[in-house]
Amino acid sequence: MQLYPAIDMKNGQCVRLKQGKFKEITVYSDSPEKVAAYWESQGATFLHLVDLDGALAGYSVNEEAIRRIVSAVSMPVEIGGGIRSEDAIERMLNLGVSRVIIGTKAVENPLFLRDAVLRFGADRIVAGVDAKNGLVAVEGWEKLSEITASDLCGQMKEYGVRHVVYTDISRDGMLTGPNVEATRALTEETGMDIIASGGMSSMDDLKRLHEAGVKGAIIGKALYENRINLKEAVRAFEGIEKGE
Repeated sequence: MQLYPAIDMKNGQCVRLKQGKFKEITVYSDSPEKVAAYWESQGATFLHLVDLDGALAGYSVNEEAIRRIVSAVSMPVEIGGGIRSEDAIERMLNLGVSRVIIGTKAVENPLFLRDAVLRFGADRIVAGVDAKNGLVAVEGWEKLSEITASDLCGQMKEYGVRHVVYTDISRDGMLTGPNVEATRALTEETGMDIIASGGMSSMDDLKRLHEAGVKGAIIGKALYENRINLKEAVRAFEGIEKGE
């Protein structure tokens, strides 16, 4: 199971929100690139970035911070938040980002994902599926759509998408544990690389996801509040995949 330490950026700082609410914010660092380098020193092999300002604005806002992060680490980096055009995807890839996460646009215009996969390749494009009570949310989680997470993932698979970041909004930043059953169901229904996001709070949460056959897990607040030791987690869950 691939682990992804998360760096959420707002105003160039490394922060965490509760349930995506911009009023519920904690600032962890003014230097996200130093945080990125630290996670790499702790064994991280893939980094998950979110441009929170971008998610609301609809375009990338923290490009300078993203450039510094990519320069500070040798591991691959994926990013989401406000990426809603092919030009925006290309800009991110040109900054050295490995994978780009498309959320709002995937719901509003699924064909955009199909075209992006055709142009940039399935390994470069990730569908961001953010759900509340099974329904997909858009625009920085400010609105609920009428499509279910399961239906959206099925559609994405038809269009050649292989990677999905699945977030249960009600659990994000709450340290209440991920929605293991919903993530397992999506993994089994689609056979896709479903990456669980939201609520990770302990090694036991990671263990339950791993046992459910989930392919990846994003860890945010639990790392910043020392509830999960990244070195131990990488050894326990990435090592199993590599037969160590």
